[in-house]
Amino acid sequence: MSGQSITDRFAAAQHSMTGSAISKAVCKATTHEVSGPKKKHLDYLIHCTSEMNVSVPQLADTLFERTANSSWVVVFKALIATHHLMMYGNERLIQYLASRNTLFNLNNFLDKGALQGYDMSTFIRRYSRYLNEKAMSYRLVAVDFTKMKRGTDGVMRTMSTEKLIKTLPIIQNQLDALLDFQANPNELTNGVINAAFMLLFKDSIRLFAAYNEGVINLLEKYFDLKKGQCKEALDIYKKFLYRMTKLSEFLKVAEQVGIDQGDIPDLSQAPSSLLEALEQHLASLEGKKTKELSADTRASTLSSAVTSLSSTGMSFSRMDEKERLQALEEEKARLQALEEEQARLQALKDQRLKEIGVSLPPSASPSTQSMGSVNHNTNQAMELFNTPSTNSMPNLSSDLFDLQPAFIPVVQSTPSISTAASAWGGAAVQAESSISVDFDAVFGGGARGIANNGVQPAADGKENHTLNE
Repeated sequence: MSGQSITDRFAAAQHSMTGSAISKAVCKATTHEVSGPKKKHLDYLIHCTSEMNVSVPQLADTLFERTANSSWVVVFKALIATHHLMMYGNERLIQYLASRNTLFNLNNFLDKGALQGYDMSTFIRRYSRYLNEKAMSYRLVAVDFTKMKRGTDGVMRTMSTEKLIKTLPIIQNQLDALLDFQANPNELTNGVINAAFMLLFKDSIRLFAAYNEGVINLLEKYFDLKKGQCKEALDIYKKFLYRMTKLSEFLKVAEQVGIDQGDIPDLSQAPSSLLEALEQHLASLEGKKTKELSADTRASTLSSAVTSLSSTGMSFSRMDEKERLQALEEEKARLQALEEEQARLQALKDQRLKEIGVSLPPSASPSTQSMGSVNHNTNQAMELFNTPSTNSMPNLSSDLFDLQPAFIPVVQSTPSISTAASAWGGAAVQAESSISVDFDAVFGGGARGIANNGVQPAADGKENHTLNE
């Protein structure tokens, strides 16, 4: 089965409609496609673990729901996504996982329907046990061993004897769960299991580095411990040697599947004389008759063992440095891509503005053209209210008079007016009626009342002059 199934596409569309971006990202990261989860979806989920408005329990529950699927591909990819978030996400995610009573209950998981279902189901059960143990370790000590500070001033090198004796067995249990994955090179045949193996490889390096530093600290204090503590410390050291052998076999598989040789550390075991010195010291504390080594011989053997284990610890730090440089390069590439995208958008914007400018006159931009139109309309409005000067008075040949019939003054005769009227009134009437202009011909009948100035024709056809006094 390759590619996203119809179920994957339908589920992603459903989450898009409901607006759940987290559920959509989880769905896309755990599709039926036989390949590891895509980086862009994992990066988004990592970002969500640091957002305070994102519910971490909801995110974790969404991943748990995917592990209830019947397909080994979906379940395996859900475990990979969870492991990836535990490694690179915000610490509050692993805090929540550690607070749960149960995490992954996949001890009986079996996919009978797929071609590789039987084989991959076995690795799913082993992988889920390791993630459960990783969460349990955090629950017991409230720290992720793969993220703790290392070095001469690190957590394990400066830890007290009592805490060391309690903490190192917890690391042993987590490392045992990891090494129980037991994948052979011919079983790493698809992108899903390869992605899981790569995460386990990184965890194994960091986990054993913390384990190694804890053992160094315990050996440096061994000859000053009490009898009971010496017995526990000796048992821890013997188990450490056994797990170092198992880890070397695990790293050989990593080398065969193509992991860079520079990322694989060199495991340098302490000399066998150290184990003999530790056993003889414990026997002397228990009162058994044994040959006690001199202080100089014991110190020399211990120094040689510490130097050998410290060199192993130094080789573990190479992978962390490489990942740090790789992260810086990826961040630089993202910034460069962002700058290129901004430059592209700016070029498109300039091209668009240039295309708009070509359709306009070269002397005016769209802004200046609109301003000129506004100024032109403003000037016309101002001219309507300006009082024309005497030099610009229109003559009779203006457009107004050209649209009207010819202007012909009509002189009408007026009847005589009684001189009984007052001289002022009679003069007014005579001046008014001496010359009459046919306003109807010029302005239409609507101006008749104004032109006659109150003169209305009589009913018998004679003019009835009325004076407006």
